[in-house]
Amino acid sequence: MTTSNRRLIGLSSKMYFSLDKTSTYTSALLTALSSLPSPPPVDIFLIPDFVTLVPTAQQLKEAGSDVWLGAQDTHWEDHGAYTGEVSPSVLRDVGVKIVEVGHAERRRLFGEDDDITAKKAAAVARNGMVPLVCIGEKTEGDIRVAVDEVQVQIDAVMSAVDDAAEVVLAYEPVWAIGASQPAGEEHILNVVAGIRNLDSVKNRRGSTRIVYGGSAGPGLFERLSSGVDGLFLGRFGHDVAQFVRTVKEVIDA
Repeated sequence: MTTSNRRLIGLSSKMYFSLDKTSTYTSALLTALSSLPSPPPVDIFLIPDFVTLVPTAQQLKEAGSDVWLGAQDTHWEDHGAYTGEVSPSVLRDVGVKIVEVGHAERRRLFGEDDDITAKKAAAVARNGMVPLVCIGEKTEGDIRVAVDEVQVQIDAVMSAVDDAAEVVLAYEPVWAIGASQPAGEEHILNVVAGIRNLDSVKNRRGSTRIVYGGSAGPGLFERLSSGVDGLFLGRFGHDVAQFVRTVKEVIDA
C-alpha cells in the first residue's frame, strides 16, 4: 500500500499535558499499539508540545516505533533572527515527520492568515516533512459556502508548496472544534468531496490525504470511511484506550 492510499490517524496534546504526562502517555500508547500488526497498516502520528519533542523522539526511537513524531507549529524560515520561534530544519533534525500548521487557534489567537499558513506549509515540505494543514469554515451552514471558504485556504497553501510534495489536509470546521459532537457525517462527506474536486487538489502530482478533525473520536470513522482518509484527534484522543480504540476502528473500517 502506498502512502497516498494509506489511512492516517493521530492526535495533538496541545498544551494539556505536563512533561511527565507526555512521557507516561507515550509509553502507555506504545505498549497498547504493540498489539497491532507491525508495521501497522495505517500511519499513526503523535504531536506533543515543543518542550517534549526531544524526549518523545527518544522514546519512539528506543521502542523502534513506526509512530510519526509531529510538531504543533513551525516558523516559515529555516534560520534567522526570530526570537522564540522554532526552525523547521531543527524539527527535521529532531526526527519530526509531520507538522501542524494553520490551526483555527493559531488564526484566531495569533492572527495567522492564509499567507502565513502557506509559507509555513512550504517550509515544512521544503525540509522533507509533511505539512498537516488545518482548514475549516467558521460558521455552520451551506455545504457550498463551506467549500468556497476552505478553497481560499487550500489554494493559498497549494500555490506555495511544491507540487510533488505530500500534503495532509485536516478538515476541522471551526464551529465543531471543542463541541460535544463532531459535524454531521453528511456535511463532512459532502465538504470533503468538494475539496477533492478542487483543481488545486485533484491536479497535484503529490499525495493529498484528507482527514477529519473537530471533536473527532471513537465511533466516528466507520461513518466517514467512504470519503475521508483518517482522523485528527484532540481531547478525545488524550485517553490512551480511547485513542487506540479509534486507531483500530480506522484499521477495520
